[in-house]
This record gives sequence, C-alpha cells and structure tokens, in this order.
Amino acid sequence: MQRAHFTRPPVSILPCSPPGGWPRRTVWLMAAALTGCITVGPDFKAPAAPSVAGYTHADRPASLAPRLVASVAVAPDWWTQFGSTKLDNLVAQALGNSPTLAAAEATLRQAQQVYEAQAGSSLYPTVNARLGASRNQTNAANNGQGGDTQHVFNLYNAGVAVSYNLDLFGGNRRALEALAAQADYQGFQLAGARLTLAGNVVTTAFGQAQLSEQIAATEAILEAQQSQLDIARKRFELGAAAKAEVLTLQTQVEQTRASLPALRNKLDQADHLLAMLTGQAPGAADIPRFTLADFTLPAQLPLIVPSELVRQRPDIQASTALLHTATAQYGVAVANLYPQINLSASLGAQAITSGALFGPGSAIWNLAGQLAQPLFNAGLKAGANAAEASLQAAGANYRQTVLQALRNVADALGQLDNDGQTLQAQAAADASARESLKLVGQQYQLGAASYLQLLTAQQQAQQARIGLIAAQAARLADSAALYQAMGGGVLTPQAN
Repeated sequence: MQRAHFTRPPVSILPCSPPGGWPRRTVWLMAAALTGCITVGPDFKAPAAPSVAGYTHADRPASLAPRLVASVAVAPDWWTQFGSTKLDNLVAQALGNSPTLAAAEATLRQAQQVYEAQAGSSLYPTVNARLGASRNQTNAANNGQGGDTQHVFNLYNAGVAVSYNLDLFGGNRRALEALAAQADYQGFQLAGARLTLAGNVVTTAFGQAQLSEQIAATEAILEAQQSQLDIARKRFELGAAAKAEVLTLQTQVEQTRASLPALRNKLDQADHLLAMLTGQAPGAADIPRFTLADFTLPAQLPLIVPSELVRQRPDIQASTALLHTATAQYGVAVANLYPQINLSASLGAQAITSGALFGPGSAIWNLAGQLAQPLFNAGLKAGANAAEASLQAAGANYRQTVLQALRNVADALGQLDNDGQTLQAQAAADASARESLKLVGQQYQLGAASYLQLLTAQQQAQQARIGLIAAQAARLADSAALYQAMGGGVLTPQAN
C-alpha cells in the first residue's frame, strides 16, 4: 500500500523584536514585529493515550494459532502475510484504480491548496499595482473663479499599494492552524480509505473462495442424494421400499438443489464487488477465482498495546485532527474579541502629461493605520461560546472514537479465539467423517455395507467439509479484521 505523505507548508511568524538596522521611526514595521508575541485561545495538545494495558479481561489461549506477538506497528502490506500472489495483485490493482481513492486524494489536494491560498493572503502583505489614465474637464466658475473658462486635460497616475493585517492577537494564525489541521484530517481520511479498500478486497476474496468450495461440496451432496433417490425409486418399483421413503429422499434432493442458486448468486455478487473495488465494470472485469488452498494462515499476528494504537489507526488520527481544528477555531473566535489593526501604504506618481508621470514632482504617497476595537457586539461573545461548545463536542467525539477502536480490537481478539475453537472442532468432525467414509468404502468393497450406506457416508463427509470450509474462511477473515483493527500499517500523513 502506498504510504500517504504530505508536507504542510511552514507557518511564518514575525519575530517579537525587529531585526537590527530597521528604522525605528517606521512605526508599522515595529507593530508588525509584535504579531508573533500574542496568540489568544488554547494551544492544541494531543490527548493522552489510553491508560489500559489490554483489550479484554480474559487472556486469549496461547495454544491457538496464529500466535499473537507484541508489536509497535503493522506491516503496510499486511495482506501479503496470507501468501497469495493473486491476492497481492488484486489489492495493488484496487489501490491503483479505485475511484474512491482518487476522490479522497483530490480532496486532500484541495485542502492543501486552501491552506496555501489562505497562508499567502494572511501571512504576507497584499501588494497591488495600478496604472490609469483619465480625460477631465473643469470649469473655472465652479472653483469660485470669474469667467466661464473650461479646462480640458489628461490625468495619468501609477502606483503601488500595500496593505497588511497585523494579526496582533493571532486570529489569522489560528485560522491557518485550523486549515492545516483540516488538511491533516483529509490525509488521515485517505489513509483510512486505503485501509478499508484493502480490507474489503481481502475479505471478499476469502468469501469468494468459501462460496466456490461450498458450491462444489453442495453439488457433491446433491449428486449423492440423487443417487439415493434413484435407488429408492427402483426399490419402490420392486415393492422393497415404501412411498414415504421415496418422498423423504425427494424432499432432501429438492431442498439441496434449491440452496445452490442462492450460493451461486452470492458468488456472482462477490465477483461483482471485487470488480468494483478494483475500478472495473463487472461485465468487463477479469477477476481471478480463489480457493482456500490459495491462502496461508499467518503463523503470527501483531498485537499493538492500546497506548500505541492511537498512533496507528487512521480514524483516531482523523478524530485528533478534528479536535485540533476545533481548538484553533475557538482561538479564532476569541481573537475576534480583541482589537484588529490594519495598515496600508501607497507610493506612486501623478501627472497631467504622460511624459512627466515619473518625473520630478510627480511622486505621491500615503500611509494609513486603522485600529478597530469591538465595543458592543453580543454576537462575538456568543460566537466564542459556540466555538467552545464545538471544541467540547470534538473532544467527546475523540473519546468515542478511541472507545470504538478498543472495542474493535477486543471483538477481533474474541472472534479469533472462538474461531480457533470452532476450527478445531470442525477439523475433528471432518477427520472423523472422512475416516468413517473410508471404513464404509472398505466395507462396501467387501460386501459388508450397502451402496446406500456408502452414499450416506459420502453426504456426511461433504456436510462436515462444508462446516470446515466455513470455519477456515472465518479464521482468515477474522485475521484480516485484526490487521485492520490494528490500523493496517497505513502510515498516516506527517506534517511539519
């Protein structure tokens, strides 16, 4: 799986004292130097990691494979642990072609560019150039002069205007901080989408293999039941069997036959889902067929302690980014309660003739500053209160996300435990059924067992086989679920 990396552009903050050599009479430069000194509102601090040592009260039996091994991370390509090249290729195809990932990547780029745009307009002065010309007419009488003399002239002007918000209390910087956290959030969302996509491909491939083998075993059962029904019909014709026996066997045959279309429909749906996940149309997709023999159950599974899990799971990291966003937005709301200082300056030239536009005496300039202090605006305080409530909600949502993650891991561990016990029982049942079939087969060859007994043993063996198939597939799927619960090894975006 591709690692999701992006670099956040650094936020420049002016120093708290002007560098040597600055003209101290330039008041607005000195004021601008103060913008790095005050940033109102709370500074974001990542929440503390969970203090619990384990996920469940009961320890998982160590005798059941795969063995859990304490780890600090999960391999990014965790699906390769199942030993199937076909599966590896399918996951790679999905990660490269998925429209869902393409949309998530575009959304991440959008968030990054929104940050860039806001940073460019708020961290640095805005500079605009202008060049203009106008044709004018004046009347001497309008200026209190005698006569009716009219003057017609051209006026040319050129200049550069600079404006800058001092951001004295850090409102702009808090807004940038919120946008950077939003970009982080979109990066973690992309990592989560990759993890979900890879998990869906893996579990669907396991499901496809299970359905294929269940269909084959069910068809074998149907064949054996049909043979039993044919024998019962001949015995009924000879008067050696009752009509009820024939009807009972016919009911079994039709019930088994009726179960096949549903299984085939689920198999088709699994193929269609794999096509969609890999970015292909179902009618034109080339989806491989899997069997359970294509997969190897990992001998070891990683177990990350809860304190490290918060750094691995994209959903927890995304929730942390939202908490960061809410913290910064609260800072913006608080900064709005404080004075706003805007400075502007312009330098240019103005002349009546274009040739004199940049000549001596044509220069013009202005320097202006504006201080705005809210005196009464009840909405500002309400806005700050709303931002504080949003911050509290984000904190509660973060705690819920962590609890859900701990529950996911606990469920996965419990499922693996139960799967191991189920698989042991189903394997024993399958072994007993195969041994019984072998004995009945030997007895049939010696004439000590009837053909009907042989058919019955074959059905029992296939039924045991279906149970074993379901247990093996569940074990594989739940192993994949643990990889996902641990965060799937998808490295989340790192920001500077």
